[in-house]
Amino acid sequence: MCGIHDLTEKDLQPLTYTPAYLDKIKGMRFFDPHVHMTARTTDDYQAMADAGVVAIIEPAFWLGQPRTSVDTFRDYFSSLVGWERFRASQFGIKHYCTIGLNSKEANNEKLAEAVMEILPLFIYKEGVVGIGEIGFDDQTPLEEKYYRAQLELAREAGLPVQIHTPHRDKKKGTQRSMDIALEHGLEPHMIIVDHNNEETVKEVLDRGFWAAFTIYPFTKMGNERMVAVVKQYGSERIMVNSAADWGISDPLAVPKTAALMHESGIDLNDIHSVTYTNAVKAFAQSGQINEADFNIVGNIDQSEKFNGSTVLRGGQQPRIDKSTTIIR
Repeated sequence: MCGIHDLTEKDLQPLTYTPAYLDKIKGMRFFDPHVHMTARTTDDYQAMADAGVVAIIEPAFWLGQPRTSVDTFRDYFSSLVGWERFRASQFGIKHYCTIGLNSKEANNEKLAEAVMEILPLFIYKEGVVGIGEIGFDDQTPLEEKYYRAQLELAREAGLPVQIHTPHRDKKKGTQRSMDIALEHGLEPHMIIVDHNNEETVKEVLDRGFWAAFTIYPFTKMGNERMVAVVKQYGSERIMVNSAADWGISDPLAVPKTAALMHESGIDLNDIHSVTYTNAVKAFAQSGQINEADFNIVGNIDQSEKFNGSTVLRGGQQPRIDKSTTIIR
């Protein structure tokens, strides 16, 4: 039997492994317009970059438990336009965000009022491409109150709106979200309705809104279902995202869905539209997106610092090979 002391240097060389789906999307570029990278690791950023993700949008979200102070929102919003933007750049990914009061925390009226006061301090900052994600969760009167207030902010600022549609009674909540947006004078082309499914997509598209789909394991939409949606409805005003967060989710959902679409015979132009172009078009209405900014991969210096911090730790080399069991 071979013991650890019998291993040679050759035995200790890292193993390499390339997921098969990457071959199907080689050379493609992807834009994930809804992913919560604050909850993800640098390994996720590296894997996304390796799979062709060049840009992302991180919507303001909740933490899994309620915040208790407006200052926690202030710090969170600051991180979205600061540290997280820098962290993404260290892996060749352009980071944008949408800023807003999420629907779950809109039900704390005292805190919601305080958050509404600070939102104008953030929505005009560099990298903010919309108000979001906002809308309904339990479809309460307070959720509607602050949804309407934030639609007014978006209208005044000329920014797109990223709508979170509810998990429960989705069709009714989606219809209600669109109706209220129109009441406030927003044009459908400025509204990205997210978390669609087969029950909502037709009406969203028929009314002229953008229809975003979240590819999320065991809930929302699986990517096989997404393939069927694109085959039925085409690619106009449809976009795919991962919505990866602190729960069980996959930040590679967009490139994996592109690979499955390619395997399923969907035209490459349609794949490009739903995994890249449409997100650019929708959120470029903010005036914040320039595709030339996506060409930063060759200029990465991971020793750069943001407020004194880097993504490296004392003497650490920039890249870790995740495919090997050996950590050097």
